[in-house]
Formats: sequence, structure tokens, C-alpha cells
Amino acid sequence: MKRPEGIFPYIGTTAYAERLADAVENTCAQEGVIAPPREAVIEGLASALGDTEIKKLVETRSGKRVLAPSSYRVVQAGDEKVLLLICDVHGAGVVPWDLNDRTVGAWTPPSAEAFRRVTELIAAESAVTQAEKDLKYAEMQRDARRRAGSDEPHAAAALAAADDQRKEAAKVLTEAQYQRDRVLSSLGNRRPRPVIRPAEHDGQASAAFALAPQPQDVAVHLQRYGSEQLRRFGRRRGYDLEESLVASGQLSRGMCALQQWQIQRPGGETDRLWRMVAVTANNRALARLSIYGVRAEDLVTGMPQSQWLLPNETTDSGLLLLSQREVLNRISQTLNAARSGDEVSPDHAAQRAAKITTVPAEVVVGCSNPAGLEHVLRALNVDDHLRGVQPYEEDARLIALWAILVDAYATEEKLLAALGDTFPSGRGADRLDENAVQAALTANGPLEALIPLLPLEETPTAAALRDVAIRATTALIFPMLPPEPEGKAQSGRRKWRDTGEYWPIVRAALQEPAWSQIRRKDADARTKLWSAAVAQLYLHRGNILSANGLFGVSDVKEGFQQDPRSIQELLLEAKAGDATAWSMLVDRMVPNLIHAPEPLITPGQGSEAGHKRKGVRRTPTSAVAALKTAFTRKPPRATRELLIAFAKAMIAHPDATDAPRGPDGAMPICYGEQNITAGRSPIVPGMVLAPDTDGNPTGLVMDKAWFDDTFPPDIASSDEPIDVTDDDEADSSGSDTTRRTNDGASSDPRALLDDLRRELSARIEVAAGIYERAVQGAEELLGDFDTAHLLRIQLEEEPLSADQRIEWMERLAKVRDAAQASVTALQHAETLILQL
Repeated sequence: MKRPEGIFPYIGTTAYAERLADAVENTCAQEGVIAPPREAVIEGLASALGDTEIKKLVETRSGKRVLAPSSYRVVQAGDEKVLLLICDVHGAGVVPWDLNDRTVGAWTPPSAEAFRRVTELIAAESAVTQAEKDLKYAEMQRDARRRAGSDEPHAAAALAAADDQRKEAAKVLTEAQYQRDRVLSSLGNRRPRPVIRPAEHDGQASAAFALAPQPQDVAVHLQRYGSEQLRRFGRRRGYDLEESLVASGQLSRGMCALQQWQIQRPGGETDRLWRMVAVTANNRALARLSIYGVRAEDLVTGMPQSQWLLPNETTDSGLLLLSQREVLNRISQTLNAARSGDEVSPDHAAQRAAKITTVPAEVVVGCSNPAGLEHVLRALNVDDHLRGVQPYEEDARLIALWAILVDAYATEEKLLAALGDTFPSGRGADRLDENAVQAALTANGPLEALIPLLPLEETPTAAALRDVAIRATTALIFPMLPPEPEGKAQSGRRKWRDTGEYWPIVRAALQEPAWSQIRRKDADARTKLWSAAVAQLYLHRGNILSANGLFGVSDVKEGFQQDPRSIQELLLEAKAGDATAWSMLVDRMVPNLIHAPEPLITPGQGSEAGHKRKGVRRTPTSAVAALKTAFTRKPPRATRELLIAFAKAMIAHPDATDAPRGPDGAMPICYGEQNITAGRSPIVPGMVLAPDTDGNPTGLVMDKAWFDDTFPPDIASSDEPIDVTDDDEADSSGSDTTRRTNDGASSDPRALLDDLRRELSARIEVAAGIYERAVQGAEELLGDFDTAHLLRIQLEEEPLSADQRIEWMERLAKVRDAAQASVTALQHAETLILQL
């Protein structure tokens, strides 16, 4: 049929799309950049351009189709080049990018378990919707029975039965809502962030993105959730964006990229749909779709045919329109026909969208490094927003600053060097992929990129990788300064200090004052930045103010010294009675205590005057200090067995996939809700059972009330004696068999024997780990010498000097003598085991 003429453009034919694809490929080859897949240009870009727009973009030179010089520009982003196509796209042809940096706090790190819970959430929401319909129907039946009167036989029995059905429907609805809230709570009341990867073409990465395959209902749910978050954050704008677009249109260009959705249909087939996503101007893209009356999820999963019917077309409820060209042509034809009518309401989309029929845009159609394209575009979005007038949420602003800091390290080519200095015993920092590391540290990619930073003996579990990411974040935010020279006289009042190679990067990125002018407010700001950066790594995100006071001015000026040992090694040595290892272990556990389903460390809430009205005030520093001192002061409830069990549980809790069960298999309850019968918190994965004094799990879940009762704020100020003597510093004569306390009194020998019997097993494991590393080091040394020997013979080089050989042999002889002496000590220990 003949299409009605009007201001809304019709999409060009497939032949013009092929010409545009040829022009993009030839221009990218000419500029030395990588082009997107051909089908991305045909299905995602050309299918959103008007029939006359492509004619303006393409020209022929030397028999080759290329882009007109005025229709594109090349942008240099650091060492990378990006080719941008300047064009006018259909007003409804761009999908908002759900990974907007202003809504970053609404997403959780991606994982297979989180996406499985999204599927459970969709089913739970469907069950709630059905239960609400059943309850409404039951209420209607009961009301009808009431209005019928009592003239009918058995009217009272029928009314009672209808009322029972209503009560049963209400009970089913309550249970369905509880299950939905439970799944929502297990997701941290957020959704997992979709993972974006470079789209592959002929086995090579290209200048486009692709999402992992996902079921249709999951894709609809996540796209709808992303749109809701954009609207929620957009309400803080000081004006109505939709009305501004209706009145004035879109005045500035937005940047777009090509992205593929892989939608798995219920029948088993997979549809691969290319669309343009708004890298910048996400809110404007969403507002334009709202003005047109189009839902974003319909564009990426298939538009129902019933929403945009052609004249004399029969409705087919099961038909989805997958072609973007078909969808946009139907929208334009419908709105042009409405405008040609006699009377059109001012509120009709045909009138409201008159100034956004097409919008100016810059589309990424080429880049030199596809692996780093996503990071470049994210940084561009952050810079664009930081210069804007729309306010940031504090969490999102700090996360944007963290991304800028990571970029600053990468720009100065110091990122991998800083990580190598932080993890000297790693498998090999030289094998790190910088783009993947940037994505991992900013929670935009998997943490597996950090595996080279783990020691060889440590298994790359999710908990270990998260710990590495937190340690790396701490090192980048609080870099260590070179030690101050000893004995160097300082002349005058000014004190010059060498700040090293990393501190100036932090100062410039965060725009801080000089080193000598760092004060408490700078330490608080840096602590908030650390807290927001770490919070991204967790499914359950606590308040970023829960870290207030954990880092001081000295940490900002001198850097935060981290223990190089792994969590498992610290745990083993703490189990062996090392109080210093326990203190280091607590520092590493703090993020887990903050970002738990039931957080154990919260901001300093409550009243300083008393607990009657607002609760007891407990600052984060008080909670951490109480947990550290509990190892040596030994309060009545916090036994050594409880502390070790508590540490093991808290280290493992972020990876829990199932809700905890009590020792008897029953569903546990939170410690602070023992006296509550209704409205209890749902028990979700990640919650941890509270241990008893013997370290065995109980039927109660750890929460803030349990933590405050077990580790009261006055532990650090109590007068109980502190065990300060290290077991390794015993008298060489062996006659002193008791430990010394701070008041000079000797502890009970029987208690000392009990402590040693508990700790000796762990000490054997510590010694075994040290020996394993020593044996591994000896084998590596032997391999290196063997390789050097073979290479010397092969290259016919002169042997080492006699002095050098004698020096090395003497050093190895000392090592061998020490090893033989340790073997004698181990043999003596084996004999003592029989006498213990």
C-alpha cells in the first residue's frame, strides 16, 4: 500500500544498507581501525536511518564506496582511535544503555548464581500477580454472596465457604509475597549487571558489543529494570525532560554504539538482534521512547504486532516483529497517518514527537582496540556527567571517581607496576591484561583477570579473587610512600618528602592538596572512595559510611601497609595463636562484615546520650577494635573457638548459594528477632549461623544484635589481662612453661596446656606450609642453575669467577646447614608428640 507522507521518516531499503556497510568497511580500512560486523551495520545502524540519510553519508571514490568526509570524524582517546559516524537517526531507533554510570549503584556484580535468582524472581513475581488476581476474584465471590441475601437455601454455608476461599487466597498471596521478598533480598534488592563483551567477527573482536545469551523473560526483566532505574535517577532533574524534548527537540548530539542481544525463545531457538544503544544521553533516549509510546524492552526482544497495526491488518497476539526496519516503518506510518487526519489531539504521539522525528547522533563504527572500547566509552560517559548540572548520588559519584583514578594509573602506565609491587608473591603480574584488570577493579568484568596476582599455592576461588581485588583497591587508593631517609637533617621549617611514583597520580586524579596539607577531611574523603569502590564487589551492598574512621591521616600520607599473606594463611596462623595475624585477618574481613545480608558493622547510628530512644551508638572503629581485642582479652562469650569459627564463616559467606539451615535442619531465625513472631527477616543465601562458645553452629543467624552482645564496645577498655607474650619467644632453657601477662602475673599452667593443645595442630600446618614453599623454592633454584649451565655450554661462555662461585656456595651451604638443623628440630618434635 502507499504510505502516507509526513514528517516521520521511513527507513531505507536493504540495498542502501548494503552500500552503507561497504562504505563503513572501506573507510575503517582507510583509517586503520577495526570495523563492526557487517550485519551490525545493516541490521542495527542502517535500519534506523531514513531513506535519504544514507544517500548523504555514502559517496564513491575510485570505484569504492566510502563515507563522505563531512559524515565522520576520528577521535583519539589516549592510544586508541575511535571512528564516529555523524548522522540523524530515527527518534525511536536508539535503546537506552542500562549500564549508565549514574545508575551503577542499582546493579550488582554479574554471576551465574545471581542470574539464576533473577529467573526465580520472575517466577515469584508471576506467582504474586496470579495470587492477587485469585484474591480479587475470591473477594468478588464473597461480596456477591453477601448481596444475594439469606432467602436462598444454604446461603449461610455458601457465604462461609466463600469467606474461607478468600482467607485461603489471602494466605497464598502472603506466602507468595514472602517468597518474592526472599528472592529480592537474596539479590540485595538489585539486579546483576549484564556482561558486555566485544562482538566477534570471523573469530576476531570488532567495534561492537554483544550480550551473553539470555532467556526472553530475563532480557525483558533486566531491560525494564534498567529503564526504571534511569527514570528514578532522572526525577532529580530540575526540569521535565520529556516536555523539554517535546517543546525544543534534542539540541546536542548523543553518542551511540552497536550492540547485539541474543534472545533465547521458549521454543529453543535463539534470535540475534542488533540495536543501537545510547552510550551518552541515556535519559534522552528513554524519554524519546516514552514520547513515542514505545517500551525499550519491546525493541530488544521483539515488538508485539498488535501494538502497531497497519490498516486492514488482523491482530496476531503471538506475532513478534524482530526487524527494526519493520518496527520503525510501522511507527512512522501510523504517526504520519494520524497527523494527516482531521483532528489530532495535542497529547497524541504524532504531535508530541514532531520535533524528535530524527535526532543528531554520533555512532561508533570503528576503533583500534575493541577490547578497550567499552572502558573508553564508560569513561566518556563519566566525564560527560561530571561536567553536567544534574546531581550525582554520592555512591555513583564516588564510583565514577574510582574509575577516573584507575584510568589515571593506566594512562601513566603504572597500573600493572603498582599491582606487581602489592603482590610480590603472585603467579606473574607480567601476565596481566590491563583492559581486563581495569574492568575487574571497576566491577565491569569478571575477577578472573586477577588470577595472576594469586600465589601458586592458593586456589583461585571467588573469595580469594574478591580479597585480591580489595587489596588491589586499597593499594591504589592508599599507595605506600618510599621510606624517609634516616639521619638526614632537616633544615628550615619546610619539610620536603619524596612521595614516590604513585602518590602524585592519586593526588592529581582526586584533585587533593599537597602532601604536607593533608588533613582529616582528606582522609574521610579517601575512606569514602575506598568504601564505595569495595562495595561494588558485593551482592549485598552496605552503607558506604560504615567504613568511617577505618583509615586515618597517616594512611593517606604514608600509605596503608598491607600484610602480604593470604586469608587462609592468616587464618591458619591465628588458629595457631598469633594475635598479630588475627588483627590482620580482621582488617581483611571488614568488607565482609559491612556488606552482608545482615550487616555486622554499620555507620555510627543511634544516640550518644543513651540507647532508650535511638539505640546504642556504635562507630565502625569501635566494632573493629572490639573484634581485634577479643582475641587477647577473651571476653566470656568470645572464646578462641568462637572467633575462629566466626572468621571462617565470614570469609566464606559472600560465595554462599543456599540459605543456611540450623543444626537440626530447621529454618533459623535472626538473633535479634527471637522474641518476634511476625515480620521476621527472610533467611537468604549469604547469612551465617552464629557459632556457640565451642565453635559449633547454632540455630540463630548472626546480626548486629549478636555482634554487639558478643563483642561489646567496652572490650577494649576492660581491665582484663592481655596475653602479650609470643609462644616462639620462650626461654632457651625451656624452664619457663608459663605465659606472662601485662601485670606480671603468670597464667594457669593447665590453661596454657589446653591452649597449646588447641593450637599445635594449626602450628604444624603453618610449619608444613613454610616447608612446602621452601622445597618449591629449592626446586626452582635448581631448575634455574640447570638452565644456566646448559646455556653456558651451548653458548660456549666463560665460567664464573672463582670468587663468585665460592660466595654462592658458601651462601647455599649456610642454607643447607639451617635446613639440616630444622630437620633435627622436627625429629625432636616427633619424639615429644609421643610424650605429650
